[in-house]
Amino acid sequence: MVLSKTSSESDISVHSTFASRYVRSSLPRFKLPENSSPKEATYQNINDELMLDGNPRLNLASFVTTWMEPECDKLMTDSMNKNYVDMEEYPVTTDFQNRCVNMIAHLFNAPLGETETAVGVGTVGSSEAIMLAGLAFKRKWQNKRRAEGKPVDKPNIVTGANVQVCWKKFARYFEVQLKEVKLTDGYYVMDPVKAVEMVDENTICVAAILGSTLNGEFEDVKLINDLLVEKNKWDTAIHVDAASGGFIAPFIYPEIEWDFRLPLVKSINVSGHKYGLVYAGIGWNIWRSKEDLPDELIFHINYLGADQPTFTLNFSKGSSQVIGQYYQFIRHGFEGYRNIMMNCRDNAMVLKEGLEMTGKFNIVSKDIGVPLVAFSLKDNSRHDEFEVSEMLRRFNWIVPAYTMPKDAEHVTVLRIVVRDDFTRTLAERLVDDIKTVLKLLDNLPSKFQELSLESKRNREE
Repeated sequence: MVLSKTSSESDISVHSTFASRYVRSSLPRFKLPENSSPKEATYQNINDELMLDGNPRLNLASFVTTWMEPECDKLMTDSMNKNYVDMEEYPVTTDFQNRCVNMIAHLFNAPLGETETAVGVGTVGSSEAIMLAGLAFKRKWQNKRRAEGKPVDKPNIVTGANVQVCWKKFARYFEVQLKEVKLTDGYYVMDPVKAVEMVDENTICVAAILGSTLNGEFEDVKLINDLLVEKNKWDTAIHVDAASGGFIAPFIYPEIEWDFRLPLVKSINVSGHKYGLVYAGIGWNIWRSKEDLPDELIFHINYLGADQPTFTLNFSKGSSQVIGQYYQFIRHGFEGYRNIMMNCRDNAMVLKEGLEMTGKFNIVSKDIGVPLVAFSLKDNSRHDEFEVSEMLRRFNWIVPAYTMPKDAEHVTVLRIVVRDDFTRTLAERLVDDIKTVLKLLDNLPSKFQELSLESKRNREE
């Protein structure tokens, strides 16, 4: 609402933003407007268009946190004007980051003494963390090869074909061959035996995934470690991409050995903005020891007021996410994170059981892994998974449908990611809505009938 005074001080008339000239034309798309607009009208116009976005909490495609407590929201909002990289001016924020690094390192069983600090860094997300880890592996490999008088022009990384696209970006941007282990029907993660067979003298590391984005499954890092120990005449190391599973496994699957308990695991990345419970974007990369992060990759700057070591691809960034991460660690502690992850797992099981009871779906995800449910239609002769996904949007649910990577691309799945703000009531409601969608689709002509009708109309025309 815009308040304006007439010539009389006591006569105040109220004019609605929607009655002003500022809503009588569309917002500029390509050029700056010639004139300014009142803040009320500007807010209203932009807010109205944003209403057309999906509801983040109903976006079950995303692993990214969509809800935080109001107290944490306030801390993060109050810190938006702090540039994290200015460590001299904001030493407390820097200390918070270091505390988070140490907490995560201990959570991942890094071999640290009682007074020894961990080696790690906060990043914008796991993508940046993976770039940094890959660079460290590449530089260590290059240094070793040069010392042996060997060429350094053909580095490679062994991964599964199920890796997230950031690994493909690293390989292309930093000129590293990506040797992918092919997927097979019914097995949608990297086969450890085949992976180790692909390792050679030019392999800078094997990248294992703790929580595949395709079906949430944990790759067998321990088996990869054990097989490499047998073969390892080249001292090939392991990086664990724990973007999704790093804040799940320690709390509800502590018996699984995937972290620094395994001697060949040299670095681990994890996304604070996924099951770390912080808004996008915050990630972390932790190294086993100082020896695993080459000194020549660390830069020192002093033009912000003091000597500051930095190893990031980004420079300036906000402090809010680091503060949000520290809040969540202090607020929940080990007990709180464990309760949240158990709740996510239990709600995922409710979804799985509800879908199985329909008799219409094959479950592709595993019971142990990231709390998600990946599933495909048993019979897609009439309607396919993409139609189910599209129809669910009518009920405000965003559930992605996608094909598996090469060598399993004939398999199409739907995936529901269960986050901490996805309640039992929502899980039960979603199952009911999926049942409704199936009934609606059964009452529609099949895709083949529609094609036949369209072909007939074209012939008649």
